[in-house]
Amino acid sequence: MFKTLLIPVDGSTHAEKALAVAAELARSGGGTLHLLNVTEAAPDGIGLLVGGSTEPMSAAEREKLAEGVQKAAQQTIDKAKSAVDLSGLEVKVLVRRGRPGERIVEAAEELGADAVVMGSRGMSDLKGMVVGSVSHRVSHTAGCSVITVT
Repeated sequence: MFKTLLIPVDGSTHAEKALAVAAELARSGGGTLHLLNVTEAAPDGIGLLVGGSTEPMSAAEREKLAEGVQKAAQQTIDKAKSAVDLSGLEVKVLVRRGRPGERIVEAAEELGADAVVMGSRGMSDLKGMVVGSVSHRVSHTAGCSVITVT
């Protein structure tokens, strides 16, 4: 039934549980797993927040930051892959930068995903009321099925 499954992974235990569910769905239907990690881009002037300069980041500093972000994303994906038995399954990896909810929906559309299988992490009551959770946002905007795992 589900041939193309998108699984956002962020290092949380809920994401690992979602990956385990997606793996079982893929096994039963011969599907492909697309693991997605979304990192949020650092704004210019970030140095001011950490006690540095108010000057915009140089190209070299941005490149160094991007390399670190890419490495962290790969580590997050590797952690998720090692936590779940994915033997015999086709697994592809995507890394995107931006707002997680938006990038997840975009990736689902690009892939023609049959379903997004994602974890639901608890947010503080105040932040959840003001911002809303990523899983809530994806479930209301994605053009495919969204399976939320707690």
